[in-house]
Amino acid sequence: MRATRLLLRLAFAALLAGALPAAAQAPAEGGTQAGAPAGGGGGIAMHGQPKYPADFDHFAYADPAAPKGGELRQAVVGSFDTLNPFIIGGQTDQVRLIVPPYIFASLMTRGWDEPFTLYPYVADRAEMSEDRRTVTFWLNPKAVFHDGTPLTADDVIFTWETQGTKGLPNTRALYESMDGIDRIDDRTVRFRFKPEAARENPLVVAMQPILSKAWYTSHPFDQPSLDPPLGAGPYTFGAIDAGRSITLDRVKDWWAADLPAMRGLYNFDTLRFDFYLDADTALEAFKAGAYTLRRERDAEKWAGGAYDFPAVQDGRVTMLTLPHYRPVGMMGLAMNTRRPVFADPKVRRAMILAFDFEWINKTLLGGQYKRDDSYFANSSLAATDTPKGAELALLEPFRGQLPPQLFTEPYTLPPSDASGRSRENLRAAQALLAEAGWTIKDNVLVDGSGAPFRFEILLQNKGFQRIALAYADQLRRLGIQATIRLVESAQYTNRTGTYDFDVILNTWITTLSPGVEQSRYWGSGSADVPGTRNYPGVKSPVVDALIKAVNAARSEEDLQAAVHALDRVLLWGNYVVPLYYLDRDYVAYWGDLGRVTTVNPTYGTVLEAWWSNGK
Repeated sequence: MRATRLLLRLAFAALLAGALPAAAQAPAEGGTQAGAPAGGGGGIAMHGQPKYPADFDHFAYADPAAPKGGELRQAVVGSFDTLNPFIIGGQTDQVRLIVPPYIFASLMTRGWDEPFTLYPYVADRAEMSEDRRTVTFWLNPKAVFHDGTPLTADDVIFTWETQGTKGLPNTRALYESMDGIDRIDDRTVRFRFKPEAARENPLVVAMQPILSKAWYTSHPFDQPSLDPPLGAGPYTFGAIDAGRSITLDRVKDWWAADLPAMRGLYNFDTLRFDFYLDADTALEAFKAGAYTLRRERDAEKWAGGAYDFPAVQDGRVTMLTLPHYRPVGMMGLAMNTRRPVFADPKVRRAMILAFDFEWINKTLLGGQYKRDDSYFANSSLAATDTPKGAELALLEPFRGQLPPQLFTEPYTLPPSDASGRSRENLRAAQALLAEAGWTIKDNVLVDGSGAPFRFEILLQNKGFQRIALAYADQLRRLGIQATIRLVESAQYTNRTGTYDFDVILNTWITTLSPGVEQSRYWGSGSADVPGTRNYPGVKSPVVDALIKAVNAARSEEDLQAAVHALDRVLLWGNYVVPLYYLDRDYVAYWGDLGRVTTVNPTYGTVLEAWWSNGK
């Protein structure tokens, strides 16, 4: 199953989706330098110190001697009608994950084997003040766009003035947190932030793809378009077949190729992304050799015989199971609390009780999955047991606004006997529904006015239909009528972007250093703003306060306490029906591909570090 999107591009997903890389200048008064002299490799970390020293040569998961060449061809489920990933409008979901990290360059770039540290890219030196109210970047004089024009401070400022006023909601929110942007000189730019701005904002700013000011003078920024935008990244656009494929060509004389953070990365001469209507069709195309590499999201297919075909048996296709240590976030069925039927948390808890994970995992998923019991599952950020210490201190002022059990009981997802008839859970759900004013009449659950409990599960990926249908069958035992509607990607994007749904399936991606994206996921201010990821419509002053605590954390200990508290409050709010996750990546590929095998990056498989052996 497609439990996540393309996780290699996690930083860009978190940044762009609403989530989920100079002249000598004296340091600002009170500032602390992060970085090294021009051309150095010093990084800046959200908490603690960077893993790699200022004079590091390359990331451990990359091989600077990797050969360049060959084509890597992958499948994407969905479609596209624009190459503009920075606006709401058109079919852009997959384009946002493909285009920015390859076409555009950022001030700094992320290392994937530590929680949240950035290393020099367009900026070869960075300096943050102690309070993180200012950050200054010195730009690499070698940085140029694909047409050979220099990348300057004016382009950086233009990027934020444009995206901050016309771009995606998350980018606008970050721009609003700024107190100003100063052009120190042609290759030096300083960002100033308001006192209430999140402490991670200087790092998030550093990851923003930089636009060419000159190019956008003749290309409207705020319109969907198939005109290939100008960037400064490792690839440029090749052939484009609208809705069908995107081809990217490696820039042979790329200005950043020898930067420490880029050595051994971006090795394929050509990247091609072919678009398919659904995951099943894409799998059959892979079996036929239509594309090179497949990231399998459905563990049952992986273990249940779907890959038992001749090319695997004779060794032409290699199958790898690779562990990862990243938080998987939350994949769940989001209940839209803007709808009266889901306004009561007792009703939402009943919906959770009705989901028989053990039966679904055994019967439909080959027993391969773990239950997603946290918004930060598979990591130390997941809340466990009951609140203590610093976490309890954060929660204590809100005791009167929270369920009493939150302080005395661990949040649990009720197990079943995997029979598909979990009578105990269904009885508990029925009792909660009765407390909320729902009763059974002629085998139909109705409210006080006699209106039936009826809702729609909106899906885009038909691979989840059988899960939704199995869940609907369980709900039917409670007298609840759940229908399943599968729609194409444009309609799905439009309806979810305007919150025109009852229930959807969504994955909220997170990292080991969650921050401003949590406001877009759960903040009251995002609940009624089109295009955010606050699909349940969470409006909670407690959640808002805990998000602020997450963003204000100054140490790993502070961060962990705040995230535990946020996780616990979200879980007890019963906003989603939690589904499941994998703690490993499944990768199958044709031919002879190379990779560093001695390191498993924290965030999992980094395809940018792979290469073709040309056989």
